[in-house]
Amino acid sequence: MREKTGEVFSIAADNPPVPGCTVSREVHGGANSIVYFSLAACTDISAEIYQCHKLILVADGSLEVYGTYGATLSLSAGDMLVTPVGIPVGMRSARGAVYTEISTRREDIMNPAVKAGEVFRLAELVPYQDGRIVNMDVVHNDKMKFVVMAFDEGTGLSDHAAPGEAMVFALDGEAVIGYEGKDHLIRAGENFRFAEGGLHNVRAKGRFKMALLLTLG
Repeated sequence: MREKTGEVFSIAADNPPVPGCTVSREVHGGANSIVYFSLAACTDISAEIYQCHKLILVADGSLEVYGTYGATLSLSAGDMLVTPVGIPVGMRSARGAVYTEISTRREDIMNPAVKAGEVFRLAELVPYQDGRIVNMDVVHNDKMKFVVMAFDEGTGLSDHAAPGEAMVFALDGEAVIGYEGKDHLIRAGENFRFAEGGLHNVRAKGRFKMALLLTLG
């Protein structure tokens, strides 16, 4: 994964739109690729037909997803969409947008709570529960897992190491991430990357929600 490790960063701040242009930056290749897109105001990525679902997570700005499947769908920061398969899908922005695109494979297992072609708030997939951590796998296969987690105040994950590279998307509230002996405060809208084998923990400050994207190989 071609992203900074062991420090809090912002996909939105690190990938500002370039006036009049669309910009893409691949941070992980292969069948489950991860690509950042930056669309300047009044730019467009023409509709194309994809043979697999793509998860679109907006980090900043406003994005319109259009095609032949029905009405244009509008997304803002924090919104997510799973694109349909086999029909044209395009992206455009009137005011500019930054988003992450995660490709899936045809055999990937998608949670039935997630419907292709419907906009949803990733943070709203899981509820808070008193004294508990609530997890939901959004999509997974043998090489990738994308999971959303809700931490009640005072809960957390003890020291452990991931079997692959992982990226955190903070969705609500704030937490302290301990990584290789150093603490990092992370807030909603920010990101963090763990290297494979990097020892880390997560401690919620109040209630906290995050998504975790794990890649294996």
